[in-house]
Amino acid sequence: MDTHGRILIVEDEEKIARFLELELTHEGYEVGKAADGRSALDMALASTWDLILLDVMLPQLNGLEVLRRVRRESDVPVILLTARDAVMDKVSGLDAGANDYITKPFAIEELLARIRVILRTRPVRPAAGQGGTVAGQEGGATLASAAPGAPGAGTSASPVSASASSVAADKGVLRVGQVTLDPSRRLVHVGETPVELTMREFEVLRVLMENKDIVLSREKIANLACGYDYMGETNIVDVYVRHLRAKIDDRFGIKLVSTVRGVGYVVREG
Repeated sequence: MDTHGRILIVEDEEKIARFLELELTHEGYEVGKAADGRSALDMALASTWDLILLDVMLPQLNGLEVLRRVRRESDVPVILLTARDAVMDKVSGLDAGANDYITKPFAIEELLARIRVILRTRPVRPAAGQGGTVAGQEGGATLASAAPGAPGAGTSASPVSASASSVAADKGVLRVGQVTLDPSRRLVHVGETPVELTMREFEVLRVLMENKDIVLSREKIANLACGYDYMGETNIVDVYVRHLRAKIDDRFGIKLVSTVRGVGYVVREG
């Protein structure tokens, strides 16, 4: 039977899990369920899923740890279900590799819309095995091409070019002033000094450097950095910009990321 995709629900509250199962099945998805972190990890890595709905607060193994371990093996899209609305909690989830998040209590229409947005960017895999609660193997393609450093992307590239041009045409290395960013190797340097960034910090910086001298709104940055039509709160972009400034601007005494009041952010040469 054709389905819209295979979704693993990881939720320890039985009423919520059953509600999600019924709604997703009604929408044409094939559904599997896990009620604790260890079972979720086993199912996530043993089967082919098009998307995982992952509760953060789980028994045995919390959702963020499940996510980190899944990301070592698979780039299957993950939407976090969280009861905590703090921005830093959401940032932690996105940095751990989540594609999106939704805060409880949520409207099922919003969750279904977020699922559709993510699955539109990926081909749905043929179902493997029987319907209902199922098991199989890892997920496939990752975020859209706007996010080349997502899990599973290539890691081989030439060294950073010493050219003064903003983009080294044959290398793909971005350069603004003293800052160089290598998308293929996921490396950032200020001069000769390497800078450690999280996955999302790297993507936000990449988007800004690729659009040097262009003022981008928070919504545009979120869309491009996440690789799909981001539907979350754009104040998360402010958090990532603050981290970038602490790690680059403040540390090296340069001004890389500028705020354009009422609009967004821009990276300018010089």
